[in-house]
Amino acid sequence: MDLLLLRSFLAVAEHRTITRASRALGLTQPALTRRLQLLEEDVGAQLFERSRRGMALTDAGRLVCDEARVLVDRYTAMQEQVRARSTLEKGVVRIGGGATAVSFLVPQAIARFQKSHPGVRFHVREAGSRDVEADVRDERIELGIVTLPLHSKEFDVDPLRRDRIVLVAAPDHPLARRRRVDVKDLAGHAFVGFEAGSAIRQLIDTALREAGVEVNVQMELRSIAATLEMVAHTQSLAFVSQLGVEGRDTGVTVIDVKGLAIHRGLALIRKMGRPLSPAARAFSALLL
Repeated sequence: MDLLLLRSFLAVAEHRTITRASRALGLTQPALTRRLQLLEEDVGAQLFERSRRGMALTDAGRLVCDEARVLVDRYTAMQEQVRARSTLEKGVVRIGGGATAVSFLVPQAIARFQKSHPGVRFHVREAGSRDVEADVRDERIELGIVTLPLHSKEFDVDPLRRDRIVLVAAPDHPLARRRRVDVKDLAGHAFVGFEAGSAIRQLIDTALREAGVEVNVQMELRSIAATLEMVAHTQSLAFVSQLGVEGRDTGVTVIDVKGLAIHRGLALIRKMGRPLSPAARAFSALLL
């Protein structure tokens, strides 16, 4: 049903005469009369009783009037919501990332973004890179921050930053007193590792294997905060993102490891060929 016809019908129902309604709509009387005829043909019923006193709604006309107001109001509300999203007065950004991204990249970016766009809401999911890829692919989220390389070519990829992975220990750990150790010195020490199968865990395990070192992983955690807390209160070591310790009072000491350099690339991904919402497009531009 044409909303233009419904709006014309509602104007006549409100003003009770073709003359006043046509003036309010900026139409000629014949044009408005024709619209009423088209609407009556469409619904298959007479909507007005016409007399010298004006236009009175028939029983069918009252039914159409009630429903037309609902339809027009809903359409108007939809227009306003679309307009608000396009101007970033409102909107939702759905983004996912690993522990590093969600803890140390995304919060600061959201704070900066909401200074200019306080009406935009955020749905943030913390998960491993492979799970984030799946969420972007299946459109549960629009944006993902993941560790490179990707497992699929279904994404548009923007490199975000290069992240160094560092060794941390409690200040009273024997290795912490030396500040710089050889990679071979790590053999046999107890470690807190990230979850097996996670992208960062695979990166760390590969680097240690290539250096010919086997470590004793006694605990597996997902959260950087939990890992740092565990290291600070036990004699365990851990490899974590430098983003999680630089400039922060974490209760741990960063140890330089001779013969071992672990870096990873973090990237922002979105599903290839899928247009981003205005809010997600603006937030991705800020991140990049």
